[in-house]
Amino acid sequence: MIKAVQIQKSYGKLQVLKGVDISIHKGEIVSIVGASGAGKTTLLQILGTLDEQSNKKDSELLINGVDTTNLSDKELAKFRNEHIGFIFQFHQLLPEFTAIENVCIPAFIKNTPKATAEKKAKELLDFLGLSDRYHHKPNELSGGEQQRVAVARALVNDPSIIFADEPSGNLDSESADNLHKLFFELRDKFGQTFVIVTHNKELADMADRKLTMVDGRITDSQKAVLSE
Repeated sequence: MIKAVQIQKSYGKLQVLKGVDISIHKGEIVSIVGASGAGKTTLLQILGTLDEQSNKKDSELLINGVDTTNLSDKELAKFRNEHIGFIFQFHQLLPEFTAIENVCIPAFIKNTPKATAEKKAKELLDFLGLSDRYHHKPNELSGGEQQRVAVARALVNDPSIIFADEPSGNLDSESADNLHKLFFELRDKFGQTFVIVTHNKELADMADRKLTMVDGRITDSQKAVLSE
C-alpha cells in the first residue's frame, strides 16, 4: 500500500527528516506520535505527496504500487485526487459553500458529473449523521459537524488512503471520541487505510500500529494492545 525508503527532508541547513523507512499495509490504521518538531507533519505531507523529499534520487515512495517520484506535477495532482484523502486539524471548509458543496469539491476536480457527485456526497453525509445539514454553511455547523463534513470530503472520491493531521486537535473531548470511533467504522465499511498524526494518546493507542518519531527518525513501532 505505502512503502517509503530513506525519506529525508531539509529546509536550508535544518534537516527535519533523517532517513525514514516506513511500510503500511492496506486497511491498516497507523498512528504517528512524537514531540512537536519531531518531523511528523513533514513526513505526513511527503507521504501524501503534498511535499517532496530532498533526496528524491536516493529514496523511494511507492503508493498502491506507483512510484510517485516519477510522476509529473500534473500526473501527481491527478493521482492525489483519485487515491488520497486528507483530514486536517482545522477542517478547511470553504465558508461560502454549503456542506454538500464542500464535500463535492474533490469530485468536481475529478470531473465527476454533478448528479453523481451530489449522490455520493449525500450518501456520505447520511452515513456521518448529517442528513439534515446538506445546505448548512460551515458557520452554521458545530465543530464536530464541520470535521465530519471534512471527513466526507476526504472520502468522496473513494480514496484508498486517508492522511489525517491532528484531526481531533480542535474538538471537544466528546466530539474527538466520536471522530476516533468513526475512523474505525470507516475502515471497516470502506476498507480505507488511515495514517494519523496525533498528540491524542487515546487515538494513538487505538491504532493497529503506533509509530514514534524522535528527531526526524522513527524510533519505535508498536502494535496496538487492546485492554480487556
